[in-house]
Amino acid sequence: MITRITFAAMWLVLASCSNPTPKSTLYTQIGGQQTVDLIVENFIREIEYDPVIIEYFIESDIGRFREKLSEHLCFHTGGPCQYTGDTMKQVHQGMQISETDFNRTVDLLINAMTKAGVNHRHQNKILAIFAPMRSDMIYQ
Repeated sequence: MITRITFAAMWLVLASCSNPTPKSTLYTQIGGQQTVDLIVENFIREIEYDPVIIEYFIESDIGRFREKLSEHLCFHTGGPCQYTGDTMKQVHQGMQISETDFNRTVDLLINAMTKAGVNHRHQNKILAIFAPMRSDMIYQ
């Protein structure tokens, strides 16, 4: 025979099962701001040592680049940040980035994410978020 206490306990367990916890964001899944910052730092290093891609950054304010890329990555992966920078089209205007160099930069980002410990599944999700921005970056 089920007592009232046993019934109440079973009801609480079943009720908690029917209310799923909110799905965590990609930002949380990759490790939050610590990982975002590590990706950004790794990406800057990757760019620094790439003889082709570094040419696009010669005149850049690296401090601002670091800050805005961190905001951008945080915001677009569902983190608590707001992106306060220019649009991708504005940022890349006049750079005439070729498709080859764009793809090379994506490879550098993949290297940066790998070095930050981001698994391939999460890397693919991040790349999928940024893929629609491609046309705002090349041949501008």
